[in-house]
Amino acid sequence: MKSTRTTQLLAASVLGLALAGAGVAGPAAAADDPGTGIDVSVKIEPTTTPGQVSMTVADNNGVALQENGSDATARQFVGTLPTVTVTDTRQPEDIPAGEFWAVVGQASQFVAADDPAKTIGPQYLGWKPRLLSGSSTGAVAAGEPVSSVISDGTGAPQVGLEGQELLVSTANSADEIGTSQVNADLALRTSTDVAAGEYHSTLTLSLFNQS
Repeated sequence: MKSTRTTQLLAASVLGLALAGAGVAGPAAAADDPGTGIDVSVKIEPTTTPGQVSMTVADNNGVALQENGSDATARQFVGTLPTVTVTDTRQPEDIPAGEFWAVVGQASQFVAADDPAKTIGPQYLGWKPRLLSGSSTGAVAAGEPVSSVISDGTGAPQVGLEGQELLVSTANSADEIGTSQVNADLALRTSTDVAAGEYHSTLTLSLFNQS
Protein backbone atom coordinates (compact mmCIF):
# COMPACT_ATOMS: atom_id res chain seq x y z
CA MET A 1 0.00 0.00 0.00
CA LYS A 2 2.90 2.35 0.71
CA SER A 3 4.26 2.04 -2.81
CA THR A 4 0.78 2.78 -4.32
CA ARG A 5 0.44 6.01 -2.39
CA THR A 6 3.88 7.13 -3.49
CA THR A 7 2.94 6.58 -7.14
CA GLN A 8 -0.19 8.62 -6.73
CA LEU A 9 1.72 11.53 -5.17
CA LEU A 10 4.21 11.61 -8.03
CA ALA A 11 1.39 11.69 -10.57
CA ALA A 12 -0.26 14.59 -8.77
CA SER A 13 3.00 16.58 -8.77
CA VAL A 14 3.36 16.18 -12.53
CA LEU A 15 -0.22 17.23 -13.07
CA GLY A 16 0.30 20.37 -10.94
CA LEU A 17 3.26 21.46 -13.05
CA ALA A 18 1.27 21.02 -16.23
CA LEU A 19 -1.55 23.20 -14.94
CA ALA A 20 0.85 25.99 -13.90
CA GLY A 21 2.30 26.13 -17.39
CA ALA A 22 -1.11 26.19 -19.03
CA GLY A 23 -1.86 29.75 -17.82
CA VAL A 24 1.19 31.13 -19.62
CA ALA A 25 1.42 29.34 -22.93
CA GLY A 26 -2.13 28.19 -23.44
CA PRO A 27 -3.32 24.71 -24.35
CA ALA A 28 -1.06 22.70 -26.63
CA ALA A 29 -2.50 21.32 -29.83
CA ALA A 30 -2.88 17.58 -29.89
CA ALA A 31 -0.45 15.87 -32.26
CA ASP A 32 -2.32 13.86 -34.86
CA ASP A 33 0.65 12.74 -36.99
CA PRO A 34 0.98 8.96 -36.64
CA GLY A 35 4.54 9.20 -37.95
CA THR A 36 5.82 10.53 -34.64
CA GLY A 37 5.38 7.17 -32.82
CA ILE A 38 8.59 5.51 -31.61
CA ASP A 39 8.99 1.75 -31.71
CA VAL A 40 10.54 0.37 -28.55
CA SER A 41 11.89 -3.19 -28.76
CA VAL A 42 13.98 -5.57 -26.71
CA LYS A 43 15.42 -9.01 -27.47
CA ILE A 44 15.57 -11.23 -24.42
CA GLU A 45 17.81 -14.25 -24.83
CA PRO A 46 16.85 -17.51 -23.12
CA THR A 47 18.47 -18.13 -19.77
CA THR A 48 21.20 -20.75 -20.05
CA THR A 49 22.98 -22.65 -17.31
CA PRO A 50 26.51 -23.85 -18.07
CA GLY A 51 26.77 -27.62 -18.25
CA GLN A 52 28.61 -29.49 -15.53
CA VAL A 53 29.53 -32.93 -14.25
CA SER A 54 27.75 -33.82 -11.00
CA MET A 55 27.32 -36.84 -8.76
CA THR A 56 24.41 -37.91 -6.54
CA VAL A 57 23.90 -40.90 -4.23
CA ALA A 58 20.46 -42.47 -3.85
CA ASP A 59 18.67 -41.81 -0.56
CA ASN A 60 19.78 -44.36 2.00
CA ASN A 61 20.12 -45.13 5.69
CA GLY A 62 23.61 -46.48 5.33
CA VAL A 63 24.61 -50.04 4.51
CA ALA A 64 24.34 -52.72 7.21
CA LEU A 65 26.61 -55.58 6.20
CA GLN A 66 25.30 -59.06 6.94
CA GLU A 67 27.34 -62.20 7.46
CA ASN A 68 27.27 -64.41 4.38
CA GLY A 69 29.98 -66.57 2.84
CA SER A 70 32.16 -67.12 5.91
CA ASP A 71 34.46 -70.13 5.78
CA ALA A 72 37.44 -71.64 7.57
CA THR A 73 39.76 -68.89 6.32
CA ALA A 74 37.69 -65.76 6.97
CA ARG A 75 34.45 -64.27 8.18
CA GLN A 76 32.63 -62.43 5.43
CA PHE A 77 29.98 -59.70 5.67
CA VAL A 78 28.24 -58.41 2.54
CA GLY A 79 25.92 -55.62 1.38
CA THR A 80 25.08 -53.41 -1.61
CA LEU A 81 26.22 -49.84 -2.20
CA PRO A 82 23.35 -47.41 -2.93
CA THR A 83 23.05 -46.37 -6.58
CA VAL A 84 25.46 -43.62 -7.58
CA THR A 85 24.52 -41.37 -10.51
CA VAL A 86 26.90 -39.20 -12.53
CA THR A 87 25.34 -36.65 -14.89
CA ASP A 88 27.31 -34.72 -17.52
CA THR A 89 25.31 -31.84 -19.04
CA ARG A 90 28.22 -30.14 -20.83
CA GLN A 91 28.45 -29.58 -24.58
CA PRO A 92 31.26 -31.43 -26.41
CA GLU A 93 32.93 -28.15 -27.32
CA ASP A 94 33.06 -27.18 -23.64
CA ILE A 95 35.14 -30.22 -22.65
CA PRO A 96 38.92 -29.88 -23.04
CA ALA A 97 40.56 -32.54 -25.18
CA GLY A 98 41.71 -35.52 -23.14
CA GLU A 99 39.62 -34.67 -20.08
CA PHE A 100 37.94 -37.46 -18.12
CA TRP A 101 36.24 -37.96 -14.76
CA ALA A 102 36.26 -40.71 -12.14
CA VAL A 103 34.31 -41.58 -9.00
CA VAL A 104 36.70 -42.84 -6.33
CA GLY A 105 35.81 -44.60 -3.08
CA GLN A 106 37.78 -44.39 0.17
CA ALA A 107 36.72 -46.28 3.31
CA SER A 108 37.74 -45.20 6.77
CA GLN A 109 38.76 -47.57 9.53
CA PHE A 110 35.96 -49.61 11.09
CA VAL A 111 35.73 -48.71 14.79
CA ALA A 112 33.78 -50.68 17.39
CA ALA A 113 30.95 -48.72 19.01
CA ASP A 114 31.67 -50.18 22.45
CA ASP A 115 35.46 -49.86 22.34
CA PRO A 116 37.34 -47.44 20.03
CA ALA A 117 40.45 -49.56 20.53
CA LYS A 118 38.85 -52.35 18.48
CA THR A 119 39.29 -51.57 14.78
CA ILE A 120 39.20 -53.20 11.35
CA GLY A 121 41.24 -51.49 8.63
CA PRO A 122 39.76 -50.41 5.26
CA GLN A 123 42.02 -52.94 3.54
CA TYR A 124 39.59 -55.63 4.70
CA LEU A 125 36.69 -54.13 2.72
CA GLY A 126 36.40 -54.90 -0.99
CA TRP A 127 33.83 -54.24 -3.69
CA LYS A 128 32.67 -55.32 -7.11
CA PRO A 129 31.28 -52.28 -9.04
CA ARG A 130 28.33 -52.95 -11.34
CA LEU A 131 27.34 -50.57 -14.18
CA LEU A 132 23.55 -50.12 -14.20
CA SER A 133 23.27 -47.69 -17.11
CA GLY A 134 25.68 -45.76 -19.27
CA SER A 135 26.96 -45.16 -22.79
CA SER A 136 26.46 -48.02 -25.24
CA THR A 137 29.84 -47.12 -26.76
CA GLY A 138 31.71 -48.07 -23.61
CA ALA A 139 32.68 -44.47 -22.89
CA VAL A 140 31.75 -45.02 -19.23
CA ALA A 141 32.78 -48.15 -17.34
CA ALA A 142 32.54 -49.60 -13.85
CA GLY A 143 35.74 -49.74 -11.84
CA GLU A 144 37.70 -52.94 -11.35
CA PRO A 145 36.76 -55.28 -8.47
CA VAL A 146 39.05 -55.26 -5.46
CA SER A 147 39.19 -57.77 -2.63
CA SER A 148 39.98 -57.66 1.05
CA VAL A 149 43.60 -58.42 1.92
CA ILE A 150 42.14 -61.77 2.90
CA SER A 151 41.51 -63.24 -0.55
CA ASP A 152 37.97 -64.00 -1.68
CA GLY A 153 39.26 -66.52 -4.20
CA THR A 154 38.25 -64.46 -7.27
CA GLY A 155 41.74 -63.29 -8.14
CA ALA A 156 40.81 -59.64 -7.64
CA PRO A 157 43.62 -57.39 -6.35
CA GLN A 158 43.82 -57.70 -2.54
CA VAL A 159 44.11 -54.00 -1.76
CA GLY A 160 40.83 -53.08 -0.05
CA LEU A 161 38.94 -49.81 -0.43
CA GLU A 162 41.71 -47.30 -0.06
CA GLY A 163 41.14 -45.01 -3.04
CA GLN A 164 39.58 -47.31 -5.65
CA GLU A 165 37.61 -46.33 -8.77
CA LEU A 166 33.88 -46.99 -8.78
CA LEU A 167 33.03 -45.42 -12.15
CA VAL A 168 35.25 -43.92 -14.85
CA SER A 169 34.81 -42.14 -18.18
CA THR A 170 36.97 -42.16 -21.27
CA ALA A 171 38.56 -39.09 -22.85
CA ASN A 172 35.97 -39.03 -25.67
CA SER A 173 33.95 -35.95 -24.70
CA ALA A 174 31.06 -36.57 -27.10
CA ASP A 175 30.38 -40.02 -25.64
CA GLU A 176 30.75 -38.97 -22.01
CA ILE A 177 27.70 -36.68 -22.07
CA GLY A 178 24.58 -38.06 -20.39
CA THR A 179 23.74 -39.99 -17.23
CA SER A 180 25.45 -43.10 -15.88
CA GLN A 181 24.53 -45.18 -12.83
CA VAL A 182 26.52 -47.69 -10.83
CA ASN A 183 26.37 -49.59 -7.56
CA ALA A 184 28.63 -52.23 -6.05
CA ASP A 185 28.61 -55.44 -4.06
CA LEU A 186 30.49 -54.81 -0.82
CA ALA A 187 32.34 -57.55 1.06
CA LEU A 188 34.17 -57.22 4.36
CA ARG A 189 36.45 -60.21 4.94
CA THR A 190 38.13 -60.44 8.32
CA SER A 191 40.11 -63.03 10.21
CA THR A 192 38.07 -65.76 11.87
CA ASP A 193 39.08 -64.50 15.33
CA VAL A 194 37.86 -60.91 14.78
CA ALA A 195 36.56 -59.39 18.03
CA ALA A 196 32.78 -59.32 18.35
CA GLY A 197 31.06 -55.94 18.30
CA GLU A 198 29.22 -53.38 16.18
CA TYR A 199 31.68 -51.59 13.92
CA HIS A 200 31.22 -48.42 11.87
CA SER A 201 33.13 -47.01 8.90
CA THR A 202 32.55 -44.11 6.52
CA LEU A 203 32.79 -44.78 2.79
CA THR A 204 33.52 -41.49 1.04
CA LEU A 205 32.79 -41.16 -2.67
CA SER A 206 34.48 -38.35 -4.58
CA LEU A 207 34.05 -37.19 -8.19
CA PHE A 208 37.29 -36.05 -9.80
CA ASN A 209 37.57 -34.25 -13.14
CA GLN A 210 41.02 -34.81 -14.65
CA SER A 211 42.97 -34.41 -17.85
